[in-house]
Amino acid sequence: MFSWTWLIAGTALGAVSVLPFMVWRHKRDAKRTADATDRAQASERMAEIGQMTSGLAHEIKNPLSTVGLNAQLLSEDIEHLAIDDVEKGRLTKRLDSLSREVERLRGILDDFLQFAGRMKLHKERTNLCEVLSELEDFYHPQCDSEDVVMRMELPSKEVIADVDQSLLKQAVLNLLINATQAMQGGENKELIVRLKVKSNEALIHVIDTGPGIEQERIDEIFHPYVSNKRGGTGLGLPTTLRIAQEHGGHITVDSSIGHGSDFTVHIPLLA
Repeated sequence: MFSWTWLIAGTALGAVSVLPFMVWRHKRDAKRTADATDRAQASERMAEIGQMTSGLAHEIKNPLSTVGLNAQLLSEDIEHLAIDDVEKGRLTKRLDSLSREVERLRGILDDFLQFAGRMKLHKERTNLCEVLSELEDFYHPQCDSEDVVMRMELPSKEVIADVDQSLLKQAVLNLLINATQAMQGGENKELIVRLKVKSNEALIHVIDTGPGIEQERIDEIFHPYVSNKRGGTGLGLPTTLRIAQEHGGHITVDSSIGHGSDFTVHIPLLA
């Protein structure tokens, strides 16, 4: 027999049981909204900071160029001064030191602007074998001057990817420079660039016979301003990583103390 009493009681109990769920969902939605707002504000703030720092770097470069130019002019004027050679040499040495520091600061600013600025990729269908061959021709003289044996190992078939050739060359060049510097002072210095294809990606290996890197430091070296090189900016590897990521790829490192390092740039291939 139908009972209105049981129906009303059941409805009331259902309402009571649903109420905590509705309160929880409201709190969850409110938290999600607050988190999204915080992320948007943080992103906007970071964009503003990026614009400010980029603008500041550009503003510094202008007077820096003026300092460098005037140092050069002063050095030329000193050569014509009627003073003894000892004094002339002392002044010239100081100006040379000033000029070197100006160039160092200019390099730091250039690296910073490349790292902090927005990367606009101009992608095109590219044979990676040709890109690496061009890099070999460009970098081989540097290896010869450093007594480094450079070997290029490329597949016989074309390896086609959609890349920005200029940026990809810069990424690999950064790795070549790092590898060469890591081997300074060592023996049996060898630099290998190897291109392989695995599944749907190209693997560009840059292998050196340097001292290697501690495992606990591998993640750290991709952080900005982390460098063991004297005068280094610590932006080469972070920039290289960013270029790889902008292409939809990434970088892996296989290294051990006393056995060198293998930095591998992973780049997606065209289907």
